[in-house]
Amino acid sequence: MVRKLWIPFFFALFLLSSCRTEFERIRTSNNPEQIYEKSMAYYEEGEYVKAQTLFELVLNSFRGSAKAEELAFKYAYTHYHQASYLLAAHYFENFSNTYTSSDRREEADYMRAYSNYLLSPVFRLDQEYTEKAIDQFQLFINTYPNSERVASCNEIIDESRAKLEQKRFEQGKLYFDLKNYNSAVTSFENLLKDFPETGNAEEIRFLILKSAFLLAENSFYELQAERYEQALEKYEDFRKKFPSSQYRSEARDMLNQSRAKLKTFSS
Repeated sequence: MVRKLWIPFFFALFLLSSCRTEFERIRTSNNPEQIYEKSMAYYEEGEYVKAQTLFELVLNSFRGSAKAEELAFKYAYTHYHQASYLLAAHYFENFSNTYTSSDRREEADYMRAYSNYLLSPVFRLDQEYTEKAIDQFQLFINTYPNSERVASCNEIIDESRAKLEQKRFEQGKLYFDLKNYNSAVTSFENLLKDFPETGNAEEIRFLILKSAFLLAENSFYELQAERYEQALEKYEDFRKKFPSSQYRSEARDMLNQSRAKLKTFSS
């Protein structure tokens, strides 16, 4: 009985050993053609680690040949399939710069941008790769305006810009919560300049007004008159844009308080 239980184990061990032996035999064969053929087979089977290892052995051997292009393209993809997106972006860019006339160049340019998009973290973290992805997708659209991938590029750009907008909005809110009202005004106003299509314009303009009012209220006496005047300007901007705003009652209170304060300076 015990002997029968060991038989499947040894059979599985034999198969595993045979697979390893085949890979090692190919890897150490010093036969570029054989390594090339097996690397492509591993790639098609989804064995990307093995394929990548063999690709690296023969990339230089086939330089200048038709096989070199396919090797370089699939080598970039082995990094992508292993979620090594930074390296994937690098090698897709390398491919695009090397094989400028290739039919695969459009796909490589798209995958370079897409790899950077996949590196983009949650909005609270640094958005370097989000910005890179936006720039590269826009470049792709400009370079290949008739590509079927343009719709996907536009969707990802919109999604990425929404993430950048959210980060900028939260930065402004942080300044406001920390009572750094001057920085809050600047941050929110820059947000509106950079994202004029934002769906949060009403709240942002209200927070600009409130930040300007609280800045005036908490300023040294000699700065208050000028800053209450600025608060009145922010109120007018807000009222013109959103005359029926849900914040209009609180906005009018700040207007009245600002006017009352300014009267004390002129009396």
